[in-house]
Amino acid sequence: MAIANPRSTFRIGGELEVRRLGFGAMRVTGEGIWGEPDDVAGARRLLKRVVELGVQLIDTADSYGPDVSERLLGETLAPYPDDVVIATKGGLVRPGPSEWVRRGHPDHLRQALEGSLRRLKLDVIPLYQLHAVDPDVPLADQVGTLAEMQREGKIRHVGLSNVSVDQLDQAQQIVTVVTVQNRYSLLDRTHESVLQACEERGIGFLPWYPLANGRLAEPGGPLADLAKAKHATPGQIALSWLLHRSAVMLPIPGTSSVAHLEENLGAADIDLSPEDLAGLERTGGAAAGT
Repeated sequence: MAIANPRSTFRIGGELEVRRLGFGAMRVTGEGIWGEPDDVAGARRLLKRVVELGVQLIDTADSYGPDVSERLLGETLAPYPDDVVIATKGGLVRPGPSEWVRRGHPDHLRQALEGSLRRLKLDVIPLYQLHAVDPDVPLADQVGTLAEMQREGKIRHVGLSNVSVDQLDQAQQIVTVVTVQNRYSLLDRTHESVLQACEERGIGFLPWYPLANGRLAEPGGPLADLAKAKHATPGQIALSWLLHRSAVMLPIPGTSSVAHLEENLGAADIDLSPEDLAGLERTGGAAAGT
């Protein structure tokens, strides 16, 4: 397996060049990813700091809040710097806190996109992703709607989230897919085959849940010894592993804290040797029980 340079960049769709360590804006919302954040002014400071630190890929969704994350991004950062790529998603609705329901009907996806454009203060979404495949709607109808909106000039590039290799194959018969966003971490490599498909096709892979619900960032956890040797935190080691794992990997760790943001971004400055990476593979597998 080739080792990727953690400080390398990636061209989304072959044209939108970004540093590979981005930011996920899910947590600039209330508890349960619901409602306004407890500290709205603090959330705005965090988003401004994201751009100040040179992050070029910011990922959000209409379901975060719902609407709250997108609105705060638009109110705080628009007009966006030319080198910043805003990625958002549609296809999930929120009946209540911590509830997520798939809704991929074409009419809903069109309404979702129009709302995202308005809240983000954009004329075109640089990267629009189907948040999850709705099993009650043909995949061709869901992806086809995104393709139609791309032809209408409302979407620049199309991505998918929470998909299998077979679903990716089907979607690619309809539209050019430039990114896939699936769950992936040192402890959870269920979607390894999807990552491999993305590598083979030059598709960006955005791993969500990169710290496995915080387990990989815990002091005394499976990464503690290597973190101490590298003068880093366990969370930084987990993110650095992702950056080394593949040149198409685009981690988007989220946080509501400026200090944690700055810590996360420090992961790109950590170099891991082949021996370090082999040890992490073993440690991650053992910790996951595989």
